[in-house]
Amino acid sequence: KTPAYGTGGTIHVVVNNQIGFTTSHPQEARSTLYCTEVAKLIQAPIFHVNANDPDAVLFVTRLALDYRLTFQNDVVIDLTCYRRQGHNEADEPMMTQPQMYQRIRELPTTRSLYAERLVAEGLLTADDAEEMRESYRASLEHGKVVVREFLRGSRTGYEAHWEQYLNARPDEYVQTQVPREQLVSLGERALHLPDGFTLQRGVVRVVEERRRMLNGEVPLDWGMAETLAYATLLHEGYAVRLSGQDSVRGTFAHRHAAYHDQNTFEIYTPLEHLFPGQPRFEVINSLLSELAVLGFEYGYATSMPRTLVIWEAQFGDFANGAQMVIDQFIASGYLKWGRLCQLTLFLPHGFEGQGPEHSSARLERFLQLCAELNMRVWVPTTPAQFVHLLRGQIKRRFRHPRMVMTPTGLLPHRLSKSDIDAFTAGALATVLPEADDLVADQVRR
Repeated sequence: KTPAYGTGGTIHVVVNNQIGFTTSHPQEARSTLYCTEVAKLIQAPIFHVNANDPDAVLFVTRLALDYRLTFQNDVVIDLTCYRRQGHNEADEPMMTQPQMYQRIRELPTTRSLYAERLVAEGLLTADDAEEMRESYRASLEHGKVVVREFLRGSRTGYEAHWEQYLNARPDEYVQTQVPREQLVSLGERALHLPDGFTLQRGVVRVVEERRRMLNGEVPLDWGMAETLAYATLLHEGYAVRLSGQDSVRGTFAHRHAAYHDQNTFEIYTPLEHLFPGQPRFEVINSLLSELAVLGFEYGYATSMPRTLVIWEAQFGDFANGAQMVIDQFIASGYLKWGRLCQLTLFLPHGFEGQGPEHSSARLERFLQLCAELNMRVWVPTTPAQFVHLLRGQIKRRFRHPRMVMTPTGLLPHRLSKSDIDAFTAGALATVLPEADDLVADQVRR
């Protein structure tokens, strides 16, 4: 229920079957009576139901759905059940769970119990039940589909359509340059503040310097370049969502996506007010859980093809806390499930004397995860390259995740700036050439 992470209520279904092969007793798996105790944190109702009773499961499911639709709140269904074959069909659970599996093998199956109840109530005959069983088995043996695919062919307002992004070429060219007049116009709107809005004096200097950048008096820095990238994408009809710990200001005080009035405590985000009817722009200071936040953002990105979704680690190695999402979903989701995803990760990277952590984004780890175009890894060194990279990520039909080792030491570096011409005429380059006046044999570092 934190800001920007609500769903309007989620129905959580726990298939609660004791695995007789990995954890011998529930006490070894948790410190509470029920595995769903954690849902009390958000005051969600929890329904415990015997999964051996299909009518009870149906009743509870309808009740949970009605609750969610009425109150737009989370609700949990705890299906208390068991695994008939242990961990899997090749497992022998009697090795570690002899008593439990002696009981299980004496139990009739859920199907047979339900069939007996229907026969006893006069809704079926025993012959009818046997004929249904034989017909189902015959369908399986002939390779027929026995599960109704009730969503096939449906079209709803809540459905993401990815057809135009299928079979896209990774080397497809897209226009990432922006006309100078448009760039300056959007930049001025991105610096506009309401009348009487009082800024902190350090932020006043930032805004004034950014106006000089737009006028061509000084080169553009990383913060202004990133602002222009988002403004141009919003102008072209793409939404933007950026989340992370301290992402509104920027961990290194470089972004300033929102301003704080020093007298009224009002918060104003210029990129939300560029023009009437613009696409959605969100910048979010997220809760302090990389795993939860990145999991949410991955799901968001796979559901919103026209939104540039970005997760920013406070420091690159903070991605350690979300490594499961990176390995199991971001790096593998396309091969496992055919899920396209344009999620972009900002991983601040650089060794500036802050010790063994808060330094490395583990570039080598992401390079090891790369295979078959499942993701792209970039180390941009100029603001203009950063802009072309961001614009290309959402404008290309080739939708795969992108890992960006965003610099820390280069953010204020006087040589890591870009003239405005680099945004209007440049392009994304895999390697930037050295300056023309560089004398190679005089290079010492």
